[in-house]
Amino acid sequence: QVQLVESGGGLVQPGGSLRLSCAASDLTEDYHVIGWFRQAPGKEREGVSFISLRDDNRYYAKFVGGRFTISRDHTKNTVYLEMNSLKPGDTAVYYCATSDRTLLSLWVSSQYDVWGQGTQVTVSS
Repeated sequence: QVQLVESGGGLVQPGGSLRLSCAASDLTEDYHVIGWFRQAPGKEREGVSFISLRDDNRYYAKFVGGRFTISRDHTKNTVYLEMNSLKPGDTAVYYCATSDRTLLSLWVSSQYDVWGQGTQVTVSS
């Protein structure tokens, strides 16, 4: 059974950086993408960034504005989200997710069937 475990969240001042990790276990070849979503209190879950497990293509939400970088370590089956120049508006619970859907709308959270437990990111002075 595929499992995802996030880590790396915390409290950081505006302008600071954090690196989130998403460790995947028992991932089969059917799972072709890992993505990061976030959900702030009272808001809908939104896509942040995605990486293809087949060709390493990367995708970012417009609001990222060049501040975040998604990457992966093939040997550790881990995907990272490096977040720089953090703003209070980035405060949210961050989740990683994966899907084995052949035709997948990357940005639609309901199309992902495996989720991690989430990690809190708080940006505040």
